[in-house]
Amino acid sequence: MLPNTLNTNEVKNSGGTEIEFARESTSDRKLTFVPSTMVPNLPHRLTVSHLETGKGSALRRRSLVRFDKTVAGVSTSPVVISAYAVLDVPVGDLAVLTEPTHVMAELMSFLASTGASTTILYDGSGNGADALLKGTL
Repeated sequence: MLPNTLNTNEVKNSGGTEIEFARESTSDRKLTFVPSTMVPNLPHRLTVSHLETGKGSALRRRSLVRFDKTVAGVSTSPVVISAYAVLDVPVGDLAVLTEPTHVMAELMSFLASTGASTTILYDGSGNGADALLKGTL
């Protein structure tokens, strides 16, 4: 269960600086956080949600962690930047979460490292992060 506040380095920006978030709303399968420094006319949200489909051995859970941040574009008009990760797991046909954990770790390491490093890179220089930011293959 996630805490009401994320204030002990759970979320950092590209410079490695902590961003404190507080719970804004909770519904059955969705939770929204906002940063304590958010400017009202430039929304910034962290959303965590889950959706289950199917039954029995066909049961799947799709979990989402998503950041949406509104900033002023070059034109001075507000623009929205979104980044999210989805984990789609066939929970109805797995006895343990070992393999989904491996797949999630593979995604995280690809985004936040350069292969030889054992350090998490917040600056967008990880192999996967660089490809996402620059649109390269």
